[in-house]
Amino acid sequence: MGFSTDAIHVGQEHDPATGAIIVPIYQTSTYVQDELGKHKGYEYSRTLNPTRAALERNLARLEGGQFGFAFASGMAAINAVMTLLKSGDHVVTSRNLYGGTFRLFERVLKGFGFDFTYVPTTNLASVKDAIRENTRLLFLETPTNPIMEITDLAAASELAHQHKLLVVVDNTFMSPYLQRPLELGADIVIHSTTKYLNGHSDGVGGAVVMNDPDLADRLKFLQNAAGAVPGPMDSWLVLRGVKTLAVRMRQHSENGMAVAQYLASHPKVKLVHFPGLPSHPQYELGRKQMRGPGGMLSFETGSIENARTVLNSVRLCSLAESLGGVETLISHPASMTHASVPPEERRRLGITDGLVRISVGIEDVEDLIADLDQALARI
Repeated sequence: MGFSTDAIHVGQEHDPATGAIIVPIYQTSTYVQDELGKHKGYEYSRTLNPTRAALERNLARLEGGQFGFAFASGMAAINAVMTLLKSGDHVVTSRNLYGGTFRLFERVLKGFGFDFTYVPTTNLASVKDAIRENTRLLFLETPTNPIMEITDLAAASELAHQHKLLVVVDNTFMSPYLQRPLELGADIVIHSTTKYLNGHSDGVGGAVVMNDPDLADRLKFLQNAAGAVPGPMDSWLVLRGVKTLAVRMRQHSENGMAVAQYLASHPKVKLVHFPGLPSHPQYELGRKQMRGPGGMLSFETGSIENARTVLNSVRLCSLAESLGGVETLISHPASMTHASVPPEERRRLGITDGLVRISVGIEDVEDLIADLDQALARI
C-alpha cells in the first residue's frame, strides 16, 4: 500500500464491536479479567492500551519498522532510548541539537555516568575521530534544529555499524513522509509526535520505531517499567493527525520553499537556512535522502534588536515555541528552544541572538509573506 493509504488505515481499522470508523478512545486505567490469569490481552493501561497500541502499529508502518512505542513526550522517547545504554558508555552526537535534548544529555544523563561528544556530523571524518572504545551510539538530528544541517544517513550508518554502534535518528523535523531513516541504515527512529505527526498543536507525545526484536523487547520493558506513556486521548489525537500527514507535509514543503525564497531575496535578511534552497551547503544530499525540504527554516536578522522587532511585529505568524502545526509559528531560538545551550556554544553553532526560526504552516502563503514583509519593514 502507499504511504497515504497506510497513514489512514494501518492500526485504524473500524471497531469490530460497533462498526465505528474511527479508533475509540479507550479511556480506562484497567481491564476486567475473565478469571484469574485469563484476560483479553489487556491488564493495565500503563502496560498496554488499545488506542495507544493502534498508534504504535500505525507509526511503525509509516517509518518502515516492525516495532513502535509511544511515549508521553519526545523527550521521554529520547530518554527511554538512552536508557538502553549503561553508565560509562559514550555517545557521539550532532553538535547542533534541540536545546531540550542537549539539556537532557548534559544536565541529566551525564550525572548517571554517560559521556557525550558533539561533532559536525555533516563531516564523517569528525564522526570517525570521535569514536572511542566505549562508544555505543551515534545520535543524529537531520536536518538539525535550527541551523538545518543535513547528515548523510546512509554513509553515517555504514560508518557507525563498522564500529558496532547503534544509530539513532530524531526524525521530527521531516516526518516519515519526507524521510525514512530506517531505510537508510538507522537502527532507531525517534519522533516528537507533538509536532508534524499530530499536526494540530493540541497534544504532546513521542514515539520510537525500530526493527531489531531484541532492542524492541528491551524498550518495551523500559516503556512499562518507567511508565512515561501517553494517555489514550493524546494517542487518539496523533492518530487523527496522521491521517492527513502526507497532504500536510506537501503543503508545508511548498509554503516553506516560497517563504524561504522570499526571505533569501529580502535586503534586510542576512542568511536563510533552508534545505530547499540551492545555497544550502547540503542541498544535493537533501534532494537525495529527503522527499521534500519540509516547512522548517531559520533566518538571520543581524541583531537581537532586529529579531525582536520582527517577532513583536508579526500578526498572522504566532510567536510560540514548538513546530509542525498547521498554523505558522515563529520563535527566537537563543531565548526559547535553545536557551539551555550555553551562549558561547550557541554562537559557535550559528545560533545568534539575531536568528529567527519559522515553522511554516499551511495557510495561504501570500498571507504569510505579507505578514513577514510588514514585520521586516519595521527594522
